[in-house]
Amino acid sequence: MSFVVVFLALTLQINAQKQIPNISVKTLDGSSLNMDEITKEKGVKIISFWATWCVPCINELDAISEVYDDWKDETNVELIAIATDDARTKKRIKPLINGKGWEYKILLDENQDLQRSLNITTIPHVIVIKDGKIVFRHTGYFPGAEDQLYDVVKENSK
Repeated sequence: MSFVVVFLALTLQINAQKQIPNISVKTLDGSSLNMDEITKEKGVKIISFWATWCVPCINELDAISEVYDDWKDETNVELIAIATDDARTKKRIKPLINGKGWEYKILLDENQDLQRSLNITTIPHVIVIKDGKIVFRHTGYFPGAEDQLYDVVKENSK
């Protein structure tokens, strides 16, 4: 019985969160940026939480990178990749991005404050936002998941 109550409470809490909290993240050059500045803009945005040590995260961002120009042309979507690396691994971010040639906006959630506030416990974790509101969340990656993500983006960009 108590499991059901806890499950329902967590489900309600997760479903109740419809917006990205206004928490500061860092740009690659070290300046601070509030999430409000990103999410208040009209349109559809994909926020992808990832880390340099997370192979499924990199596979997902690689797969999206192959079709990202088409996605932008067709839906005007923007992908923001938020690295959750800690002090030990954050030095790997720039070399990895440069090697991959990703054209995403890359931000750092150094203390995982944003990740915690969104109850994200597993990465990769993708959130789709439309006009500042969360419309879709997905955890994990498998080949082809980017097609499902694109369907969500297309549906919300109408």
